[in-house]
Amino acid sequence: MTHFNAKMAFDFPPGAFHLSWLWMAGLGSAMVKTIYSYWGYYNICHLGGEIKDPEKNIPRGIFLSIAGITLLYLAMQMSILGVVPWREAQDSKFIFSTFVERLYGTHAAQLATFMVLWIALASVFSVLLGYSRVPYSAALDGNFFRDFARLHPTKNFPYISLLVLGALAFLFSVTLKLETAIAGILSMRLLAQFIGQAVGVMVLRRRRGVGRLPFRMWLYPLPAILTVVGWGWLFWQTGSARKWGLAEIALGAVAFFARAWKMRQWPFAVTGDS
Repeated sequence: MTHFNAKMAFDFPPGAFHLSWLWMAGLGSAMVKTIYSYWGYYNICHLGGEIKDPEKNIPRGIFLSIAGITLLYLAMQMSILGVVPWREAQDSKFIFSTFVERLYGTHAAQLATFMVLWIALASVFSVLLGYSRVPYSAALDGNFFRDFARLHPTKNFPYISLLVLGALAFLFSVTLKLETAIAGILSMRLLAQFIGQAVGVMVLRRRRGVGRLPFRMWLYPLPAILTVVGWGWLFWQTGSARKWGLAEIALGAVAFFARAWKMRQWPFAVTGDS
């Protein structure tokens, strides 16, 4: 921040913030990668069964994560744009290393690059910690392969789920380009997770009422509706990666109906079945 140059950071061309369809398209393209950077905010939700006082600590964890990420990213972006012009930064594949090298030299840039990779590795552990609980919980409910419900004999964590997800993550990381992976993961989660959750919470509230729900939603159902609209707009901005989101929905539907048919559940339940 001590090297910040406001003139360089805010060197935008005339009409750069004029609201138009072109501006909205540019915003959507930028948000595809920006939203990906914020995704750790809900990781605590996957660990709800292991959190003390989840009704209090899950919302706290979410809001503190969002606030912390926002402050850190704003500080980082303003620092970089005050040293590296945005016209150069937009085409750089190693922007943080370029930023440090310009200020402190090659050796400092090498150290900064190592630190970035180290933090990226740490984020992998954090993500695997949360997501390994998803197949584990599904397996406990009888909705996934039983082996995924197995816990480590001494450490008491779902090690089968952790190993399988780690292997799949490694496979995709060496076979896909980063841009393709980000857009594909975003399009799939927007449909299957974020939009699905917004619709699901409205269905859950309608079926069970509010008495058994631990959290309140102010101005219900407006936040849920705005969420669906916002995520739907962002899904459209993922471009050609939209096909991966739709493909996942199709594969999920096939798996669901195949299991329902085998278990004689809805919509294949016969009279007298639950």
